[in-house]
Amino acid sequence: MADKQISLPAKLINGGIAGLIGVTCVFPIDLAKTRLQNQQNGQRMYTSLSDCLIKTIRSEGYFGMYRGAAVNLTLVTPEKAIKLAANDFFRHQLSKDGQKLTLPKEMLAGCGAGTCQVIVTTPMEMLKIQLQDAGRIAAQRKILAAQAQLSAQGGTQPSVEAPTGPRPTATQLTRDLLRRHGIAGLYKGLGATLLRDVPFSIVYFPLFANLNQLGRPASEEKSPFYVSFLAGCVAGSAAAVAVNPCDVVKTRLQSLQRGINEDTYSGFLDCARKIWRHEGPLAFLKGAYCRALVIAPLFGIAQVVYFLGIAESLLELLQGPQA
Repeated sequence: MADKQISLPAKLINGGIAGLIGVTCVFPIDLAKTRLQNQQNGQRMYTSLSDCLIKTIRSEGYFGMYRGAAVNLTLVTPEKAIKLAANDFFRHQLSKDGQKLTLPKEMLAGCGAGTCQVIVTTPMEMLKIQLQDAGRIAAQRKILAAQAQLSAQGGTQPSVEAPTGPRPTATQLTRDLLRRHGIAGLYKGLGATLLRDVPFSIVYFPLFANLNQLGRPASEEKSPFYVSFLAGCVAGSAAAVAVNPCDVVKTRLQSLQRGINEDTYSGFLDCARKIWRHEGPLAFLKGAYCRALVIAPLFGIAQVVYFLGIAESLLELLQGPQA
């Protein structure tokens, strides 16, 4: 990053702006990732990213692809703000001697950032996953019921039609979880979230910093716009694929509703063991390319907004000319 110090409000605003823009752009891919990760062998409704999005549009309409987006748009601002600001804070604390950070210190800063962000990430993911996967569960049950009815009469495979019945809202889910389990209900899967987000940040932030440094013309200047964007995309994709097995387990653990004949899990190790035994090792890579497609532009946009200093310009306009 540039040598000048950036105020905490500016860091938070930049992280929030970047999160809002990024989520709006890539949320349909994230929905497909969740549905692909949650479907188990023998109950496969979707064969690929495109197949999932096409069937979602047919059964739930265009805005069905944005089921759960309101949760993300509400909480992504504090989540991204905490992540970026915490990493910057830890990097500053670890480089007080004025020397360039070593790789272990860069990884330690990333570890701190990943640990801090789960305060917001865990309940956000918990609510988002229920809303994203509700359409898959409803459509699966309707299709299986139709198949059972047709089996005695003969007929063709039923198509995926609009799921019926009331759909849960984020507010209803939150109230229900708090009533039944207290605040711990919103933090189900906290351990799995830590095992995903801490390694992600350990990989992402040092990789981004070093890739971004390669494109910096001089030590006292910021990297060009396109360098920050590409560095964020490459680092984000690499980190996302690296931790995808933990993301699959986290998604399964946080899903409260199960499809017919789908496994239930008692914890992280039980989930990992059953996935390996029933679906094979490749199941841990389910949705990996979707996650890379989500994370790459998400963090590319985040780093561009952060490095362009959009918040600093906004704060200067609000403060007016200095005397």
